[in-house]
Amino acid sequence: MSLGGVGWGWVKGVSTLRVGSWNIGTLTGKSIKLAKIFQKRKINIACVQETRWVGSKARDADGFKLWLSGRERSKNKVGILVERDLRELVVEVRRVINRLMSIKLVMGGSTLNVISAYAPQVGLDEEIKSRFWGELDGLVRGHPHTEKLFIGGDFNGHIGAASGDYEGVHGGFGFGVRNGGGTSLLDCAKAFDLVIANSYFPKREEHLVTF
Repeated sequence: MSLGGVGWGWVKGVSTLRVGSWNIGTLTGKSIKLAKIFQKRKINIACVQETRWVGSKARDADGFKLWLSGRERSKNKVGILVERDLRELVVEVRRVINRLMSIKLVMGGSTLNVISAYAPQVGLDEEIKSRFWGELDGLVRGHPHTEKLFIGGDFNGHIGAASGDYEGVHGGFGFGVRNGGGTSLLDCAKAFDLVIANSYFPKREEHLVTF
């Protein structure tokens, strides 16, 4: 699930900046395979969730620079990959908690903030949930309105098939029935003038699967 959408002019020969998000829990330790998938899809910046990797320093990942959310060994961490041509444009990295981090890039006179997020699942301690949403709220509120914002993550919620009262936020290409987590996500997007980017294009039926 991604919030926002990013369009740029020419930046280092890139006419369109493509930012994506993926929960990679099934790709333990396969950062090179992951990088090749993003290269094939022409993704410039990728938010990843449920990583098993650890580290507080950036690492090379086959053409991408990978930043991780911390050293603690936990499957609930997040990361952000930036392709080689753009990595020198990263001016700030913030590791907030295992489930939340952000980077800032200055590109062609514009500034982009990218947040990678992994919301707590149903059944986890309310304190964990409260801290996550509080920290995310602080990150979003803290970025200047003159800067672009993209949030890529797994928010463990379903926004439903129809936009309902969220026209302009929900593009109408969701699926299933909206639940509490999905409503919270839609309310957050509406409050900060964001959109649920991947609800604005249709998906193949075989991709509309949740476990």
